[in-house]
Amino acid sequence: MTDDVTINTSRPNAHEIFEQAAENGRDELKRSTHALAISGLAGGLAMGLTGMSVAIVRALLPRGPLTDFFSYFFYPIGFIAVIIGRAQLFTENTLYPVVLVLTDGRHLRNTLRLWAVVFVSNVAGAFLFATLAVKAPTLEPKVVEELVRLGIDMVGASGATIFWTGVFGGWLIALVAWVVTASQWTIGQVLMVWLLTFIVGAGHFAHCIATSNEIIAAVLAGPVPVASFFYWLAIATAGNIIGGVIMVSLLNWGQVHAGEPTSQQKAKPRRAA
Repeated sequence: MTDDVTINTSRPNAHEIFEQAAENGRDELKRSTHALAISGLAGGLAMGLTGMSVAIVRALLPRGPLTDFFSYFFYPIGFIAVIIGRAQLFTENTLYPVVLVLTDGRHLRNTLRLWAVVFVSNVAGAFLFATLAVKAPTLEPKVVEELVRLGIDMVGASGATIFWTGVFGGWLIALVAWVVTASQWTIGQVLMVWLLTFIVGAGHFAHCIATSNEIIAAVLAGPVPVASFFYWLAIATAGNIIGGVIMVSLLNWGQVHAGEPTSQQKAKPRRAA
């Protein structure tokens, strides 16, 4: 006798995606500062694969517009490694804990703790990658040259350009977190990460962690001053936060929970007349 097996192939609706994203945020906020820092360090280090992959392709092929465009097909590798591998990435956390705050009206202090720890550890991981890439005999000189050139190109933009490309970069990465939450199969998650982060690279949108690997490499190689990196980082991070929080978290909260009471309001007893 064969048991009937029912496979759910229906797409999750917006409410279900939102609830899963909030549950992901709840799980992340339960993690210790020490665990978050280690995961964030690993995430920042792995994000170096974005710029390194692009630099390797450009070093191997003749320079030209088509080569530059083709190289960004490999840009998503770092994002895939971090997001599918569940390491901490700062811009993903403009979604998960934020939707929890919006829903429950609580967890703000814990979210700020998570943001601070993951951001600092991500940047530390980026510094570790750039040090290995530039100061150690790890990569061929031509690859290092291309990596440094990527950093120079990004840090040389105006403040307004850095900010607005950061808004789009934050929007796209928080959107990645949203659609990955909606995906039921790993291959679908990989595809969506690849498609959306390819746009981040090809569109030259600022990402406070991925691009930091390239700019820190340029700092260590000499052409870019340290102050220029921190100036770029502050503006890009502000843009990433606004893009992720407003264009993904807040809008999706609006479509799911607008007009509904928070959990605290639901739990609050009514006063007798």
